Amino acid sequence: MARRGSRPNDTAGKHSATAHVRSSVGVRIIGGRFRGRRLLYSGDLRTRPMKDRLRETVFNLLGPSVREKHAVDLFAGTGALAFEALSRGAARATLIEQHFPTADILRKNAVLLGVEGLVDVIAGNVFVWARRELPPDNLPWVVFCSPPYKFYRERTEEMLELIGRLLEKTPAASIFVVEADEGFDFQLLPDAQSWGVRPYLPAVIGIYRKQAKRQDFM
Repeated sequence: MARRGSRPNDTAGKHSATAHVRSSVGVRIIGGRFRGRRLLYSGDLRTRPMKDRLRETVFNLLGPSVREKHAVDLFAGTGALAFEALSRGAARATLIEQHFPTADILRKNAVLLGVEGLVDVIAGNVFVWARRELPPDNLPWVVFCSPPYKFYRERTEEMLELIGRLLEKTPAASIFVVEADEGFDFQLLPDAQSWGVRPYLPAVIGIYRKQAKRQDFM
């Protein structure tokens, strides 16, 4: 996960300098078959990866339910959530990232981990992507939604539309992980009573497990 701020046009030199200074920092995969592996990370100040402790907590809450699912990282940034899911047994992953240089790094990380055949990196706007007809999928999804916190205040309708559409279109047994801050009211989400909401300040995590519709059993 990574939270992104505004995206002004940067010069190539500025990106190169940042990468040179901070590329050694890396983002560590915490568990699974890639445990201890570090992802390439440019150090771009607009990309702030989820803290290791919080990411570990999220995956402890999910447990083995990520296995054989399609991991979808809506605001991918470093891609740490999607790659962590793959490490823990997800069948494949889709990462949406609108910053093109960051999307290129995501592709490089997939190659470094040897999972390029399981990863689809979409360089584009996630709100536009979600409004299109989503491809049919037999696998349940595990959806990670970790936008910049300000999106919940400044783009509330778009965020609710994004989450609501995916809740409607994803297969039964899909799981949603939404990260916000304490300023967001999780009661605004569809089927609000079914979300498990836990504070890990300054973050708040909501998890939703989509049940099969009654007609699916008929």
